[in-house]
Amino acid sequence: MAVTFNQSSVAARPLSMGVARQRLLTAERVQRTKVLLDRLTLTDGAALQLTVADDSLAWFQILEGESVLCHDRDTVELTDAHIVFLPPGFRGTVTGSTHAVLLYAEVPEAARFDQNLTARPPSLHIVDWTREPVLDSEYDARKRIYIATPKLFDTHAIKGEMIIYPPGTQAANHHHEGAEHFMYVLQGRGTAYANERPIPVRKGDLIYYDERERHYLHSEGEEDMVFVEFFVPGKYKTVWAPGAPVCTWTPTGRNIRGEKPVREIKGHSSALATPQDV
Repeated sequence: MAVTFNQSSVAARPLSMGVARQRLLTAERVQRTKVLLDRLTLTDGAALQLTVADDSLAWFQILEGESVLCHDRDTVELTDAHIVFLPPGFRGTVTGSTHAVLLYAEVPEAARFDQNLTARPPSLHIVDWTREPVLDSEYDARKRIYIATPKLFDTHAIKGEMIIYPPGTQAANHHHEGAEHFMYVLQGRGTAYANERPIPVRKGDLIYYDERERHYLHSEGEEDMVFVEFFVPGKYKTVWAPGAPVCTWTPTGRNIRGEKPVREIKGHSSALATPQDV
């Protein structure tokens, strides 16, 4: 059954000097979850040690502010345009250069979802989602930006997308076989449906769907509803409800800035396996 709650309902606990953690997805809250999710707040100058176990992988997205990632003597400046993939065994530090908010996810024992993870471990990857290609839905005015894929992160253990729903748009009813997934609402409001049960959602809401749970979202209000969604594992099958239109995605040839994207993705159907160019 779907689990939905707003991040404001989860108490923030001190994690280290200047760093507070809200534990959103935990084994206690969702016993069947394969992914752990935290919301981290860093004050200006606060440093957070990042340590990923040798059999796990992690990633984080900057929701607000700016920070600096340090690893292996390299320093990378990060903004709210960045999503950072941390491979197994990663060690580093992220420091808030302004008040920063991070969405941090970890998949323990990730090799069970990707047999190549141990033999050919991926490396650190940083994605600027504002430069990635935008795809338009052929069904309505929704937009999709891939942010965690085999081509970007070199693993099939996870898959992630950013979806933009203009007011009044919605996806068709469907479910996934072979993966659980969660959504985090970045902007706007609407209604999420879980096995046809309506659930009001808004900015800061987390929506967790079990494998095979039918679902779709409808955007409401005056502004776009924007959310990120992640699947674990990244290989799965999407099954559409009887009579529901299968969603297909068409390349726009531009990124969200209206510029030429850093790569090209061909049009494809969500009913098919993840294309090689994604």
